[in-house]
Amino acid sequence: MKYADVILPIAFDGFTYIIPPEMEDKAVRGRRVVVPLGKNKIYTGVVINVHENEPEGYEMKTIIEALDDHAVVNEKQFEFWQWVAKYYISPLGDVMKCALPGAMKPKDDNALKEATKKRRGSKNDIICEGIAASNTLNDAQRKAMEEIEESWVTKNVTLLHGVTSSGKTEIYIQLINKFISEGKQVLYLLPEIALTTQITDRLRKVFGDNMGVYHSKFTDAQRLDVYKRQISSVPYQLILGVRSSVFLPFQNLGLIIVDEEHEQSYKQQEPAPRYHARNAAIMLAQMFGAKTLLGTATPSLEVYHLAKKDKYGYVKLTQRYRNLQLPSIEVVDTKEAKRKKQMKGLFSPRLIEVMRDALAKDEQIILFQNRRGFSNYIECKNCGWVPHCPHCDVTLTLHKKTDSLTCHYCGYSCHVPEACPACEEKKFNNVGTGTEKIEDQIPTLFEGATCIRMDLDTAKTRQQYEQIISEFAQHKADILIGTQMVTKGLDFDNVSVVGILDADSMLNIPDFRSHERTFQTLSQVAGRAGRKSNSGHVILQTRSAGSDIIKQITGNEYWNMFYTQMLERQTFRYPPFYRLIYVYLRHRDDELLEHLAIDMGEKLRTIFGDRVLGPDRPPVSRIQSLFIRKILIKIETNASIDRVRQALLEIQQQMLAIPVAKSLNIYYDIDPL
Repeated sequence: MKYADVILPIAFDGFTYIIPPEMEDKAVRGRRVVVPLGKNKIYTGVVINVHENEPEGYEMKTIIEALDDHAVVNEKQFEFWQWVAKYYISPLGDVMKCALPGAMKPKDDNALKEATKKRRGSKNDIICEGIAASNTLNDAQRKAMEEIEESWVTKNVTLLHGVTSSGKTEIYIQLINKFISEGKQVLYLLPEIALTTQITDRLRKVFGDNMGVYHSKFTDAQRLDVYKRQISSVPYQLILGVRSSVFLPFQNLGLIIVDEEHEQSYKQQEPAPRYHARNAAIMLAQMFGAKTLLGTATPSLEVYHLAKKDKYGYVKLTQRYRNLQLPSIEVVDTKEAKRKKQMKGLFSPRLIEVMRDALAKDEQIILFQNRRGFSNYIECKNCGWVPHCPHCDVTLTLHKKTDSLTCHYCGYSCHVPEACPACEEKKFNNVGTGTEKIEDQIPTLFEGATCIRMDLDTAKTRQQYEQIISEFAQHKADILIGTQMVTKGLDFDNVSVVGILDADSMLNIPDFRSHERTFQTLSQVAGRAGRKSNSGHVILQTRSAGSDIIKQITGNEYWNMFYTQMLERQTFRYPPFYRLIYVYLRHRDDELLEHLAIDMGEKLRTIFGDRVLGPDRPPVSRIQSLFIRKILIKIETNASIDRVRQALLEIQQQMLAIPVAKSLNIYYDIDPL
């Protein structure tokens, strides 16, 4: 009798099934099978192992159907899945669920057949005969490329530290061309779908049908199409995509480019596995013996630290393309402007003046506000009542266009009440300002100006992303208003002015990374100005005009920021000197959760000592009706992650064995952001 260990898309490492004799030639490692689970559930899983060892302790079930004539998961993928599961302390089933397109893991195979019918034509079955040569490199770019290749002689990972608009993408294109000409595959990672939208056409002109694009805004059928091409005899030589692209089946990977490597978007938050695509990409490249290039104008402190320690190669590109100057950054003290009652909403007199000058010259403007919606929340003018989400421990954000109050954590939404439910007052104050409110103010302040907004409310689909970017690139709008989406590498020729409306909203976040993130975000958004001319002008509005971080941003003093932050992090045991692990506990009973969290904290201290902090209530301590506690563990970077993982899982089993902890949910966030 033969048995198969099968990974299912649920939070377990796998289950063992009997292989019927007639399926022994098809139910093999790497192929999908349909199996029963429980009394009446059916799942599609992947066979990871075939053996003759009958498990003990539970009744065996039999595979219902074997679906494939060839493996859909290759050996390198299995190796990578197991590394992700092990390092990020996540069940293998969660990794599989994240790694495979939805159409490959239906509960029955009808969804797969339906998705296959919807394939968009047959052009993906054509391989491009040749690759067009790309825009030539200037001297600075050529020197940087030579230095990158030299660094790869002794280092597998290199950091390209290039200022905004220095032409890093042209270097990427030349390197991609080189690796493809050698018969290698290339993975080009970007942090945001909006960036893949803008760069796709540019790369398509060079690489044609040798390039596949992969991200979550594609339909199941489209993602299936790319996946199937990758396991065929004519796979894409170049994949352009976001973080989930690291799970695609590569056959001969030679290079991974991680553009804007510092971006938070590379970290998966929900659901598990909570992996970091940059770090996972480095490991994936190592498995293939491939090279990794990390590119950014504002490196993460961890990566820059490794480069300075000579663990990574380091190449600097300080010259903007065509010798353009970096945009001038002018700081406006909004505290003083508010005292003099000169502010119009979030617009200072100086910002209004600069914007009007740009509009008069038919130039475009980007406004950055790090909050979507109309206002943070509403408040009763009489009694101060504020509406909260019934499922989460947060206030509801006002969205004026839909006349709704929305929770940005669970999606709960309701209409704005006509009167306060506490005192029946019919007037409310709008507290705070979001992108929607900025958009609402533009017609009053800038008569005749057209604007477009890009945030999670207006860019929910791939088509919406593409439309917004296309319209602004074609100058169908004068002003682009957006959240962090507008900071990440977007390239518009005619933008001369960038307005940072409230720099302090990021600085005041209670997080050890807030200083670093503020520098990165504001430097990046400033870099959207003056990319094709010397007229770039940035207005940075802040109530902390004299603070160190503002001086570092305006002076482009990355090294100064790095040095001061590293001193703090070493003193208080934070990355890159220590590895962080967040242990989360969730339960519907807040009082019971408090006792269980204290118990787990004590158990952790018996092993990790003073490395354990907490448990504490996180800033948002209830989401989707589940209360939350967080325990922080600071581990030395040279500590064995295997031993740490084993200790955590042993304590987890002890906790779940407690009768009252039956519904307790414990999960981990390794290297959290």
